[in-house]
Amino acid sequence: MAKIITFGEIMMKLSPQNYQRFLQTPIMEATFGGGEANVAVSLSCYGIKTSFVSCLPNNDIGDAAIRELKGLGVDTSNILRDGRRIGIYYCEKGASQRPSKVIYDREYSAIAEAPPKAYHWEEIFKDAEWFYFTGITPALSDNTAETVKKACIIAKERGMKVGCDLNYRKKLWSKEKAREIMSELMDYVDLCISNEDDAENIFGISAENSSVEEGIIETNSYSNVAKQLSDRFAVEKVAITLRESISASQNGWSAILYENGKTYRSKKYDIHIVDRVGGGDSFAGALLYALTTNNDNQWAIEFAVAASCLKQSIEGDFNRVKLEEVLALMNSNGNGRIQR
Repeated sequence: MAKIITFGEIMMKLSPQNYQRFLQTPIMEATFGGGEANVAVSLSCYGIKTSFVSCLPNNDIGDAAIRELKGLGVDTSNILRDGRRIGIYYCEKGASQRPSKVIYDREYSAIAEAPPKAYHWEEIFKDAEWFYFTGITPALSDNTAETVKKACIIAKERGMKVGCDLNYRKKLWSKEKAREIMSELMDYVDLCISNEDDAENIFGISAENSSVEEGIIETNSYSNVAKQLSDRFAVEKVAITLRESISASQNGWSAILYENGKTYRSKKYDIHIVDRVGGGDSFAGALLYALTTNNDNQWAIEFAVAASCLKQSIEGDFNRVKLEEVLALMNSNGNGRIQR
């Protein structure tokens, strides 16, 4: 079975409980999360051998983050222990018409300051078939951007597949800087994952007859977006998640997968959201699992959407579901009846 390497930042997440606003309560719940770490956890839950690469300070908080990942079956032996601090993000969960809100406090974090030469990719990639990163990681610093590029070059030299979720974050870098860096990194990518507006924000590729702000999703338009991404960067497969935002609590959720001129469309789930953070990462982790264990593109996109639908019913960044639970949703009407 495939071994998959993910590289990125795991952060401490601080959130008020029960949909309260920042400092409405003096109590903040502390958990851990981060794009590539979330993907590693999903893969581990499905039985895939996964190693998460990062850098954490050598203190009690860094130790706690590693314990959390180890407890979920993720290999942490390639996490460097150096630097002064772990990145932090504050998350206020939205409800109904009030959107969720995120505040980052991650400048000068351990991974952002770690020099590219600190990572020994030839050793890290031993026996690995995939390398995965998101657009968040090169946005952290020039160091991380250089490190991602170096890892991609070595991965391709070793005949590995490279997966990337574009994951544009306007609070981390500008559209211009994102386009410059990500255009270069896309030369190494075999699987590109995007949401409804990442391709437009980074590469200026927009979907006609669709509006993310108004929750209007035209699937055929996104098939064209996927084709343009594939053609421009010679990407083998492109997946796009499609979120119809009725409110912060109610979303329609589906996706497409594009390869060689053909688009595969998933079924759509109407979700009552418990926690949407990590939803895209759970999609990416499930899609990687599906593509490494099953050659059927339709099955892969159905599995990824079902898995990420379940994640949005779970508190926290990690998708704590088993393979059997995803398969059960795929083969049911999703009515949520109690299992006795």
